Amino acid sequence: MAEKKAQLTIGDTTHELPVYSGSLGPDVIDVRELTSKGFFTFDPGFVSTAACESKITFIDGSKGVLLHRGYPIEQLAEQSDYLEVCYLLMYGDLPNAEQKAKFIATIKNHTMVHEQLRNFFNGFRRDAHPMAIMCGVVGALSAFYHDSLDISNEHHREIAAFRLISKMPTLAAMVYKYSIGQPFMYPRNDLSYGENFLHMMFGTPCEESNINPVLARAMDRIFLLHADHEQNASTSTVRLAGSSGANPFACIASGIAALWGPAHGGANEAVLNMLEEIGDEKHIDKFIARAKDKDDPFRLMGFGHRVYKNFDPRAKVMKQSCDEVLEELGLENDPLLKIAKRLEKIALEDEYFVKRKLYPNVDFYSGIILKAIGIPTEMFTVIFATGRTPGWIAHWHEMISGPYRIGRPRQLYTGSEKRDFVPVEKRK
Repeated sequence: MAEKKAQLTIGDTTHELPVYSGSLGPDVIDVRELTSKGFFTFDPGFVSTAACESKITFIDGSKGVLLHRGYPIEQLAEQSDYLEVCYLLMYGDLPNAEQKAKFIATIKNHTMVHEQLRNFFNGFRRDAHPMAIMCGVVGALSAFYHDSLDISNEHHREIAAFRLISKMPTLAAMVYKYSIGQPFMYPRNDLSYGENFLHMMFGTPCEESNINPVLARAMDRIFLLHADHEQNASTSTVRLAGSSGANPFACIASGIAALWGPAHGGANEAVLNMLEEIGDEKHIDKFIARAKDKDDPFRLMGFGHRVYKNFDPRAKVMKQSCDEVLEELGLENDPLLKIAKRLEKIALEDEYFVKRKLYPNVDFYSGIILKAIGIPTEMFTVIFATGRTPGWIAHWHEMISGPYRIGRPRQLYTGSEKRDFVPVEKRK
């Protein structure tokens, strides 16, 4: 029940609208009754519209705050691990030791994919973009695991969640192996989530995988720091697709499609493309000048964030992993990574960037880490999708678990008014 009211005056009429307060964040004005009075609200990009009620993730961009179920992302990244955060997003609380062990065992027991799915890859060109293949194979999971598609059954929803979280790294690695012509690697249940992903990415049947623990920990953090980010474009897409009653695999495939764009999941890929465009440290000053020129279309990718008007809270922890990986691999003198480190220094010290709070964000550091590990740039967004899967699933499950309506945004129509059809021979 709303305790406060907002007044909206349109012409000579004043309308009283309920105002709701969440546990955190700004109040929300309920405008639903305006439709019955002949009005819609106009909000391109839905940047001022709360399309749902959620208990999963909270962001305060002005203060640089990101909470999962109330826990600060910095604490989770420092003290937790990816699968524990998956559990937290799905069930609302951190697991005890027994619950965590059972959850990890369940995920490990679902990592293999149906053997027929291997044949599905043969329909794609070897040089297809990995995200194109991921959209196809994830959507196709509904054809292989049709025993858990009753979305009204909570147990079915849970099984679908287990399958998606566990199989996404397997599918991601298969996409990479297919592109380079190497045999697919089966997952290993004795490895952690991050270790298993690196094993399937870089291992071969010829020899035992030797997983570097520093790199495995960095992968786990990349997955963890991308696990959820509130009502972003891809999560909203998953919710919108789910509101029609679509199966969970199709919903996640829709999220992958939304994530593909360079303005969303492709941001860390854009960082590496930018570093390659700069090419050499001696060109940095020229590109910095271009970035400061408002008439120049060039933009420094990986600096600042649409949501965070302060420092990206995920960036500090990602920077720590970045430094650890570069030191472990001895890549301090890699040309592209030297450019990245110089750009980082400039962004943290140059008055132009500091004044505008254009700090390095999570995409900047994750792109450098993935490059250092040896993961191709075109695979970056696939890894983002793998990490974001528990967030998508948690939001989908939250929506399906309560009363919901099919999403139906309105529009401000500015096209032609009603007109009569004219036969082609009479048209001028």
